[in-house]
Formats: sequence, C-alpha cells, structure tokens
Amino acid sequence: MATLPNPLPTLAADPSGSSLGLELPAGSLIDVTAEGPADEPLLWCADGLARPGGWASLQPARRAAGLLPVLLEGDGGEVGRPDEWQLLPDEASYPGDHDAEEVLEEFWAEYAADEPAPDADHPGGEAVAEEVVADLGERATSDGTLAPYGPEWPGLAPAARQAPAVDPDAHATEIADSLVETGTWFKEPRLALVPARRSADIPAAIGWTGAINYEGDVARLCAVLRSWEDRFGIRVVALAWDHLAVSVAAPPTTQAEAEAIAAEHFAFCPDNITGGDYNTLRVYAQHQVLNQRTWSFWWD
Repeated sequence: MATLPNPLPTLAADPSGSSLGLELPAGSLIDVTAEGPADEPLLWCADGLARPGGWASLQPARRAAGLLPVLLEGDGGEVGRPDEWQLLPDEASYPGDHDAEEVLEEFWAEYAADEPAPDADHPGGEAVAEEVVADLGERATSDGTLAPYGPEWPGLAPAARQAPAVDPDAHATEIADSLVETGTWFKEPRLALVPARRSADIPAAIGWTGAINYEGDVARLCAVLRSWEDRFGIRVVALAWDHLAVSVAAPPTTQAEAEAIAAEHFAFCPDNITGGDYNTLRVYAQHQVLNQRTWSFWWD
C-alpha cells in the first residue's frame, strides 16, 4: 500500500508529541502484526480510557502531522488491545486503486444471487415509494430479503441532495464523544492516531482484519468508505476486532434514499441485514439508515 511519511517514530523519543505541536496523554506505539513487528509503528494508542473531549484534543495532530484520530476498542472487547488484533498491513493494497462501485457490484453478485426478482412495480430496482414506510412489516414478510431489489446490482445511491448541515469532521467529533459517553457498541474505547491520507483509509493503514472472513484486502472496503466520504460525509470514528462505526454528516432523509444506501450496506457487509435484528433491507433502511448520523458494521 502506498504510504505517507510516518511521523509516529518521532513519538518514541518524544511521547508527548511536543515536537509535532501536540500534547498527547500517556500512550503506546503499536507495531505488532500477525507476521511479526512492522518496520514502523502502525498507530499510537492512548493507555487510558477515552473521555469526552479527547477526540477534539487530537485534532491538532491532523493538521500538524497528518495523523488521524480514531477510537479503538480496548481490553473490554472479545479480543484485547489492538496489538492482539492480528493486523496485516502488508496484505492491504492502496484504496485509491479500487473503484467503489466495482467492489460493491462484485459483492452484490455473490451475496444476492439467490434473491427473487425485483418488485413488479420496481422493475429496474428503483427504491420503494414513501407510503410503503407505514406498511413495512407486511411487505417485509412477503418480499425477498433485499426487496425492492433483486439479484441484479441496483447501482450506487445518489449523493446527498444537499451539502451536510454540519462539518463532517466536527460531526465526527460529536459522534466520538457520544460513543465514549454512552458506551454504545464499543467497550473501553481508547483514543488512537493513525498516519493516513483520509479517514476512510484508516483500516487499510493499520491492516485491520475485522472483515477478513469476507474480504482479504481491506483496501477494497476502504474504497467504498472513500465513496461514502464523498457522497455522505462519513468519517471512520471507531474500530473493534470485527466492528466498524462511521459518522454520517449527510444521511438520507427519505425512505427511498435510505433503501438505495441500504443496498450498498448489504453489499459492503451482508451480516448487517442477514444476521441482524432488522433482517430485511426495507426494515433495515428505515431503522438503521434513514436519518441516522452513525452507521455501524459487524462481520461474523
């Protein structure tokens, strides 16, 4: 994977990051991979638990050193600290070398092949009309899992119709604080810094293997995250062993828009629908995508 100059080795002799204009709390550099020590540290991770306001305190690292913040699940998770995550940075290519739609179309072809044909009133796979929202329960039991879509890839969802009402980075800060305060999804979160070009590249930059049973090259998933950055203002805010959460500055505001994006979520992470509480695309779109400022993904 193509990489930027890595400022993390500077922190070995300067743990506070003062030479980079930072004031970091106590933390550790992590270079442990599934194949032995990396040539350079992959990330910096705080020793203590994250607190509200901690994400904002790391924002100078973005400007001064090209280090991007992310929350990492700590010792309270199924697998402990990130140095126990079996990272594989050498297996990650460069996200910019992949086309998001080609990646999603390939996944869709594999995981939607057994779906029935699209709704008769949506022969091209168009999203269902607004009035269906009130009838989701009945439709969900009579249609296929991915209705109104069928086995044919429906294409990328349109970009948000309006610019985000909030700055995506400011919104990521708000969501990170919320995750820390509520403990939702992530146990004992710790702040981390990763050298990466953009937030979407963070999983590839550290060689995250949370989705390895689904896709061996995490950069292909990062290509999709890049596309969501461009279309919906997402930022990667948290990673666990097999779980990823993003903030969404410009979420869909209609059921039709939500279903188009939910189709991408299915291709990106089928377990979100087939293994979750909302096990049809329509219901998932209504509860997990429509107006939602955070999207979360989990791979079995």
